[in-house]
Amino acid sequence: MNRTHTLLFLILLFPLLHSCATAPKTLMREDPLIGKIVEAGTQRFIDFNSLVDRLADQDVIYLSEKHDNPMHHAVQHRIIQELINRGKSPVIGFEFFSMEDTPHLLNFLDSGQAAHSKKQEAVIEKDLRIKLGWENQSDRMWKFYFDLVSLGRDNGLTMAGLDLSQVLKRRITRKGISGLTRIEKEQIFSTEYGNKDYQDHMETLFKEVHCGMGHGKMTKKLYDTWLARNDKMALSITQLVGQASGRGPVVVIMGNGHTEYGLGVVDRVKFLAPGITQKNLSMVEITREPSGLEEYFFPLDLQGFAPAPPADFLWFTQRVSYKDPCEKFRKIFKKMKSRKEMNPGGKSESETEDSPGTSTT
Repeated sequence: MNRTHTLLFLILLFPLLHSCATAPKTLMREDPLIGKIVEAGTQRFIDFNSLVDRLADQDVIYLSEKHDNPMHHAVQHRIIQELINRGKSPVIGFEFFSMEDTPHLLNFLDSGQAAHSKKQEAVIEKDLRIKLGWENQSDRMWKFYFDLVSLGRDNGLTMAGLDLSQVLKRRITRKGISGLTRIEKEQIFSTEYGNKDYQDHMETLFKEVHCGMGHGKMTKKLYDTWLARNDKMALSITQLVGQASGRGPVVVIMGNGHTEYGLGVVDRVKFLAPGITQKNLSMVEITREPSGLEEYFFPLDLQGFAPAPPADFLWFTQRVSYKDPCEKFRKIFKKMKSRKEMNPGGKSESETEDSPGTSTT
């Protein structure tokens, strides 16, 4: 499984697994690329200040992550703090929260206007976590995002969710767009920006990242969900650019798969608002086996799209795990298959909300 497939695998499977995520106990591979920043256009190393120089004047900055890598969240924090230090007032948009969650984030922002005791702060955090639907997720993952939300509050920054609601995402994955009711379809924004070659490419990836265990109907529903989410997040980002009103860039906290090769969300923002300037910093884990720099910049060759590097800038980090991601995935499917054989009249894999196929974040 190559790097692109691994990133997409984690994007699809993450909500199913991150509630029990723990720090891996595995031997880390040393690599001279760790901590290095590379400008894709020149494939030259640049330092942190040069990176921020190139990002600061953009309308939109994507800080594209692997969700469970703490180093990626540390980089995000550092860049946002540096933008603040330079007099910017970035607006932070989160993939992991829906646009409907935005009032909860803004209420939390308002809480920074008064001093609170540690006990009161703990109550405020717990309340926010519940309202955002994260009370049953792992403390480790929550702290990654709460750190960024707290940074926003402590500096008076506007924050917003970008995505569809969890319920609607699950409905699309279970039913497909065509299977939704009219009232549900009216809640979904579509750019009408489609490309058959891109769809074929993504559906191929969905099959590959499911370790050969996907099937046609579910693959189509996954693509429906993927498209609906990217369209919604692109719309949200363009709306936030208007909210920023030149005070600072919109900083997008998002998984790598939604931005890689300038596709997914990035090209839809460009389609909706061609005048918006965008740069994508992708935080990239080193490969399992040693690789040359050129291997990280292998362009996507997709008909209808100009060859492009994975991102405008790459920041290399250590891996969270060196294990085969398909190993755990196969065990999950084996258990699901056993349950289905024991209960043949029950729900199928494609109808079960706990199925890996329904995990599309």
